[in-house]
Amino acid sequence: MFRHALQAVAFLSEDKITAKVELLKKTFTWTDAEVGIVVSKCPQVLSRNKESLERRSEFLISELGLEPAYIAYRPALLTYSLEGRLRPRCYIVKFLKENGLLDHDRDYYNTLSISEKVFMEKFIFPHKEAAPHLTQDYANACRGEVSARFSFT
Repeated sequence: MFRHALQAVAFLSEDKITAKVELLKKTFTWTDAEVGIVVSKCPQVLSRNKESLERRSEFLISELGLEPAYIAYRPALLTYSLEGRLRPRCYIVKFLKENGLLDHDRDYYNTLSISEKVFMEKFIFPHKEAAPHLTQDYANACRGEVSARFSFT
């Protein structure tokens, strides 16, 4: 972790680190303590640019409905690709929930943090009969092409 922390702040001045901390507080409505938790668990978040953090905040808080404190204790969520991992996996989970193929209290962090192989084994392959299009829809979503089946109201 020390190596990651050093890499995150090696080329940032104290003013830039302070500005990044303020940006995190404002973007995610975190307290000083929550920002401290985030930076101690995932110092590379300091190297993320403003737009990247804002897009992740918008998706995780506004679209998924996750609480800021939930994200603060799971800052790895901020390191995953928004278009290549977060959105596609969330589309799959929403689709499965809405079609009664998955229980509604599934934890998003566990879904997002597992490897691609495990995700496929747990969320795609078991539903091949009920949703034969799921494998292709997921592959398309990972490329940024969102299936009409993933349009939720």
